[in-house]
Amino acid sequence: MIRTIYHGSDHIIKKPLFGVGKTYNDYGLGFYCTENLDMAKEWGAGEEKNGFANCYTIDCGGLSILDLNDSKFCILHWLAVLLENRVFDISNVLAYQAREYILSEFHIDYNSADCIIGYRADDSYFSFAQDFISGAISYRQLNNAMHLGRLGQQFVLKSKKAFDLVTYTGYEIADSSKWYPRRIKRDRTARKEYFNVERNRLQPGDLFVTQILTEGMKADDPRLR
Repeated sequence: MIRTIYHGSDHIIKKPLFGVGKTYNDYGLGFYCTENLDMAKEWGAGEEKNGFANCYTIDCGGLSILDLNDSKFCILHWLAVLLENRVFDISNVLAYQAREYILSEFHIDYNSADCIIGYRADDSYFSFAQDFISGAISYRQLNNAMHLGRLGQQFVLKSKKAFDLVTYTGYEIADSSKWYPRRIKRDRTARKEYFNVERNRLQPGDLFVTQILTEGMKADDPRLR
């Protein structure tokens, strides 16, 4: 299966290099793309500088693709990956215990995959996740918050095999005057909906991280689906 993917950047990248980049990205070392051209332009545009949406095709036949949106996973699997790679503010005992429990019980072997599909933990997503492990929002609220503002899915190349199958097809300019404001608006919309609606809307039976810890909930618990 041939997929078209895009990488937003401040420069043109004709040949993505395996083993190069930041190790503390959402899913560790890899080449972070999206299948949405507009999203790549938003991610590539700077505040005062045009960016680029680098365009590629990749033959996914024979590649192992870990899709964190698959029904066999819950949002805590995504959070476990994030906790392994990003630096969280562990400001209280609850957050520390939640971090350790999620890493222990919801770890998945994501590094063995050739590619990963999953949420992009920009500032908004990251703040939602941090609120959850500190006990400020429920599991339901976290799930709902992940869809606010449609903040984007990533397609991440992880293995050398995947890198070897990428073909550069060109680029499109990401005009900063158009695409940077759109990125800021998307993030602000998510935050506004979160703080004005979701964060303060509790419902009977809401599940908090304290209950998950106390009951020792596992990945197969139907309440986490």
